[in-house]
Amino acid sequence: MSGEVEAKTGLSEFEAQVIGFFCDGVRMLGLPKSIGEIYGLLYVSQEALSLDDLVSRLGISKGSASQGLRSLRELGAVREVEGVVGRRVYYEPDVELKRLVGGFIKEQVRPHLASGEEKLAKLKSMVREMPGNAKSDFYAGRLERLGRWSKRARILLPIIQKFLGR
Repeated sequence: MSGEVEAKTGLSEFEAQVIGFFCDGVRMLGLPKSIGEIYGLLYVSQEALSLDDLVSRLGISKGSASQGLRSLRELGAVREVEGVVGRRVYYEPDVELKRLVGGFIKEQVRPHLASGEEKLAKLKSMVREMPGNAKSDFYAGRLERLGRWSKRARILLPIIQKFLGR
């Protein structure tokens, strides 16, 4: 985030840099940039913001802002608060790391592990149907390793969540 964003949306250089920090973070997690922009602006704002505030300050579409807020609510990263103007809904960030990580594990990692188990089972049955040769033995070995990784992840995630208090 640079002067271009600042000039376009009226963000201060400090706000733009904080938003950029969160955009980099969500990129590492494979989440859309708009999620980092929304969380970053909420994080750096002293007051709760409405959907319209986010749209105008960030220069993103209403649909993108709405979808980003929905994702952030599911992750437990933002919460709705009482607004002072009309019937608008306002949002503020949850700034507790343990809740953010716990929400990410619950909403992103656990479902991926569950679907991974189904995919592993399907792949194992495909390998069993292959004619016995070096290639099928190689695949079976790799699938065995993936199964061990998945099992370790299922054991480790509850420990991480307990450590974080979630």
